Parts: sequence; structure tokens; C-alpha cells
Amino acid sequence: MSLLSFFDFAAVLIFALTGALTASRAQLDLVGFAFLAALTGVGGGTVRDVLLDRNPVFWIEQPAYLAVTSAAALLVFFTAHLVESRYRLLLWLDALALGVAVAAGIGIALAAGQPAIIAVLMGIVTGCMGGLMRDVVCNEVPLVLKQGELYVSAAFAGASAGVIAAAFGLPSLAVLSAAIVVTVILRAGSLAFGWRLPVYRSAPPRR
Repeated sequence: MSLLSFFDFAAVLIFALTGALTASRAQLDLVGFAFLAALTGVGGGTVRDVLLDRNPVFWIEQPAYLAVTSAAALLVFFTAHLVESRYRLLLWLDALALGVAVAAGIGIALAAGQPAIIAVLMGIVTGCMGGLMRDVVCNEVPLVLKQGELYVSAAFAGASAGVIAAAFGLPSLAVLSAAIVVTVILRAGSLAFGWRLPVYRSAPPRR
């Protein structure tokens, strides 16, 4: 297995776990677990591959990705009740998944010969779209839109760090690691320490 494939599988697995945890909070059946795990796990990568015109899409070329999402759904279905705070676990798993998916996204884009700005965008898309789909389907406020929280901005910073590392000619592992570390640190800081971006505050019109 190549390094990029490993990171792609890891991102799919961790995001699938968050999808299954969301299904447990919504008290869905096993089919619902499998659907949300697959949607969350492969959603971002699917959008990435469509935009990059990769044919076939990664999980159609390698159905093993769907086996990974199904295994994640089964694991959570039988163990979610053991977790004291499923939402908190979801947030932290999502933060880790975001970092790994951003790394996979930029790695695949750079390997395809895409310019830096496209690689950054593909990192953001891969990291954010699966979770966005998960939250919209479950009628929850998407984590990417939570007021002031570092999410898309964390993905942007991580993707940029990875692309800059690649521009300096660093090896693939260092490039992907830079993307993960920066993304996860920023997202974790937002969760643990309340790091926020300034938000718009309306003001009364001047007379």
C-alpha cells in the first residue's frame, strides 16, 4: 500500500466512525449506521475525485473502502453505548479525521500534477465535505459552520502548510505530516481552548 493510499484509507475510516457515532445519537438502525458511515467516509474524497476528473472515483476503483466504512458502522453499532459522551468523542475523532483527510487531499492533487492553489482547495474539500454531508443529512448545524470555530480555516492552514512543505522539496511523509499537524492543532485548540475567528456583529445604522 502506498503512503497516499494509507492516508486515504485512514481518513475514510476515521470519518466513517464519526458518521456512525452521529447515527447512534440519532438512534438509527444498522442500515442507517452503514449509510451514514459510508456517506461521511467517502463523501469528501468523492467530491475531490469528481472535481479532479479522476475516473473511476476512488471507492469504485477499490471497493475495499466501503468494507472499511461498513466495519466502522458495525463497530460503533455494538460499542457506542459504552461511551459516556458520544458527541465529545465525535468532535475529537472529527478533528483527527479532518487533518488526515486534508493531507490525503493535497497529496492526491499534487501527485496528479495540480498547481498549489488547487491542491489546497482539494485538501479543504476532502477534509470538509464528508462531515458537511453527514450533518446536513442528520439535520444538525454543520461543524464547518459553527460560529467562529476553526474548521475550514484549520483545513486551509493545514493544506497550505503541506503545499509549502512540498514546494521546499520535502519528502512525502513530511508534507503529509505537516498538513495533519497544523490542521489538528488548530482544530484541537478551537475545541479545547476556545480559539475562534472574529464573527460579524450587526450594529444599528447611523443616523
